[in-house]
Amino acid sequence: MKLQSITEKQIQKFRKYLVNEEKSAATIEKYIRDVTAFVKWPGGEIPRKERVIQYKERLIAQYKTASVNSILSSLNMFFEYADWRNMKVKTLKTQRKIFADKSKELTKTEYERLLTAAKDRKNEKLYYLIQTIASTGLRVSEIKFITFEAIKRRQAIINCKGKIRQVFLPKKLCIILQKYALKQGIKSGSIFVTRTGTPLDRSNIWRMLKELCESAGVSKEKVFPHNFRHLFARTYYSLQKDIVRLADILGHSNINTTRIYTAESGTEHMKQLQKLGLLRC
Repeated sequence: MKLQSITEKQIQKFRKYLVNEEKSAATIEKYIRDVTAFVKWPGGEIPRKERVIQYKERLIAQYKTASVNSILSSLNMFFEYADWRNMKVKTLKTQRKIFADKSKELTKTEYERLLTAAKDRKNEKLYYLIQTIASTGLRVSEIKFITFEAIKRRQAIINCKGKIRQVFLPKKLCIILQKYALKQGIKSGSIFVTRTGTPLDRSNIWRMLKELCESAGVSKEKVFPHNFRHLFARTYYSLQKDIVRLADILGHSNINTTRIYTAESGTEHMKQLQKLGLLRC
């Protein structure tokens, strides 16, 4: 293979390729960011296999395994696109995580404190938004599908990454959201919108949530939209013990992904061991 530098023009062509592949906007930006970082690294602009391996070693020294694999996946995607397949490197093998990290697990009590803080601040939008995610398990990017029409028929049609699924909405949630929408003058379209009427995006929601942390007494490390989705998954599984149905509800094509959501903390596992009754003094 003839060595050549990775140019900005080539990166922008890669961006167009990703758009045509119908990758999400967030995914596209991540791929471009990762490839650009490699190009800016000394020697990374010329795609020699040994330099890619050296870059991989640098990543291993700086980041956690999941982050390293994520970045390598971006680079491998670019090399595949550029027809430089011999530049691709292997991702790191990982053992499936058995227990959840308790320091990042949002508890039901902390969830309630966040709701109280939002209500005390008279932030109805955030108050109902948190409850919507936690009671449906939706991704933050799917909130725009919670429309006035959806709450009237008590189900939302989610179109995410080319997959369409039906999400049933709790009756109580629909009643609450309909009252909120009418109070806001919303009679069609998305319920959770900005002042200009456009659906809330990830950055809007993150900012509002972070503002709640201190008054709610909850660590900022725990307060992000996806954690409410995890709370929904753990709560549902603890009651139903049906991981296959849960995978369908969450929109997972691989049940192993769902297992990550239902992982218990090590503390909970220890409590279960104590109840086995297999030891004598």
